[in-house]
Amino acid sequence: MGWEERDGALWKSFRFADFSEAFGFLTRVALHAEKVDHHPEFTSVWNRVDFRLTSHDADGVTDRDHRLAAAIDAIADQ
Repeated sequence: MGWEERDGALWKSFRFADFSEAFGFLTRVALHAEKVDHHPEFTSVWNRVDFRLTSHDADGVTDRDHRLAAAIDAIADQ
């Protein structure tokens, strides 16, 4: 999967050809996150999107974070 668990969260960076591709990916992730009501922390800089997934109410990583990570990977593979 390529996600790293550190500091109580799952972390991963994705790189794309350009800003538009990165933003499109992030938009698809946002639509999915809204459906499952689990919203990731992210930063986006030109062609890179970095995620930090954690369940704040559980104060750490839960199954919801792992499911969201898998969904983000699937969206990236589209």
